[in-house]
Amino acid sequence: MRLDKLLANKGFGSRKDVKALIKKKRVIVNDQFVKDSSSQVNPEKDTIKVNNAMVHYQEYIYVMLNKPSGYVSATADNRDKTVIDLLPTSYQLFNPFPVGRLDKDTEGLLLITNDGKLGHHLTSPKKAVEKTYFAEIRGNVSGRDIEIFRNGVPLDNGYTAKPALLNILRSGPMSLVHVTITEGKFHQVKRMFESVGKKVEYLRRIQMGDLQLDDGLEVGDCRELNEFEVENLNQKKS
Repeated sequence: MRLDKLLANKGFGSRKDVKALIKKKRVIVNDQFVKDSSSQVNPEKDTIKVNNAMVHYQEYIYVMLNKPSGYVSATADNRDKTVIDLLPTSYQLFNPFPVGRLDKDTEGLLLITNDGKLGHHLTSPKKAVEKTYFAEIRGNVSGRDIEIFRNGVPLDNGYTAKPALLNILRSGPMSLVHVTITEGKFHQVKRMFESVGKKVEYLRRIQMGDLQLDDGLEVGDCRELNEFEVENLNQKKS
């Protein structure tokens, strides 16, 4: 890849800034000062230093975000703040995107990456990746609702959602539940409960496939996935 692109992605500024570093003889590749910022380098084989410090190349980034309410799951938006705005600049340099979508007022687990193959795997309807939510429901959720969800809930537009797993944590005027779906229709969980005469008051995604929301991650905070989590994800995309 081009040297200036690599260094720009690593946070050394714009390509113009990289050219300035090269002009000042601050960039060394394989023990030689670089003269051309458009030089091709192999990050896996070449030794690259800036200001005499080794540059370690990273192709993909995998970030777990505990999404807060009020942010849209997009890379850019003309009206609202996006989940990308919550990331440190060092992550944004990778031009990542959110995998799938959480509604603006929904909180919880959102994976952000620049790995297109993984993103496709996790969102492809053919893969039927499970997504689990914690929800506070206005209304008495019962065994009858479990059965309806298991058989597929008819939505307001005539579409019947695929079978879903409903687990009641507490039943009453304000019920607490876990619900697992394999689709991502618009406002799907909310519409499923509306179909059985109940209303979602609060919704938080807690799991996507094998990836679970880190309990220690505050709302609005993010972290890179650990090696075990990344390895698990990469096994799934093959």
